[in-house]
Amino acid sequence: MDSLQYTSPEVTDLAKALIAVQHTLQPAIKDRENPFAKSRYATLNSVMDSCRDALLANGIWVTQCPVPAEAGRLGLVTKLTHAESGQWQSSLLVMPLPKADPQGYGSAMTYARRYALSAMLGMVTEDDDDGEAASRDRPARQRTPRQPRNPQPSVVSAQQATPAAPPPQPKPAEKTHPALASLPRLDGVNYSTATAQDGRLCILASGNTSARKQLLSAAGFKWNAERKVWWRYAETA
Repeated sequence: MDSLQYTSPEVTDLAKALIAVQHTLQPAIKDRENPFAKSRYATLNSVMDSCRDALLANGIWVTQCPVPAEAGRLGLVTKLTHAESGQWQSSLLVMPLPKADPQGYGSAMTYARRYALSAMLGMVTEDDDDGEAASRDRPARQRTPRQPRNPQPSVVSAQQATPAAPPPQPKPAEKTHPALASLPRLDGVNYSTATAQDGRLCILASGNTSARKQLLSAAGFKWNAERKVWWRYAETA
């Protein structure tokens, strides 16, 4: 299918706006339990809550419309339009219907909308256990961190420790680095420092960060999806 059917001839202004969106985009919280798969997932509401403000602030209009598809399948077009220039980009998602009735159609529509929008914006999801893991007596199972595909700060001393070694205990914020004294005091959030792979000193935020992500972002912290950590360089504090 001709690629021009999915995009306007020019997308320069749209691309600049979407870059600004991705600079402030927040991970979608997995806010619902799937009892059949025994896993959590991000609902459509969670996906929209994570991207709505960033899209509106940068003049991006989102539309998602059902379109005709072959029998037993749902067709959905997701379109991003830059309000100022009129430039746009879209995608077509076709998926099988679980049931050929209104309930099956509605369920498939919700599923398709959240996955199509997440894919177009490059969104990721993060777990929200409401502090459950931190309150358990037994330690949570540790996973071996993957190496990042692009330069991202990672914790040398903590992330590369062997599973049998006890986790390092960060020093009190004020005694670790003077830059931490200027950071906002957020209930349930703790700050510590670590050395990045490039040798620079980083500040890490841990604890109940999912409930404070907007405030952390405003304070200059960034979310590393691969390391599952909020961080910023110490010299920018």
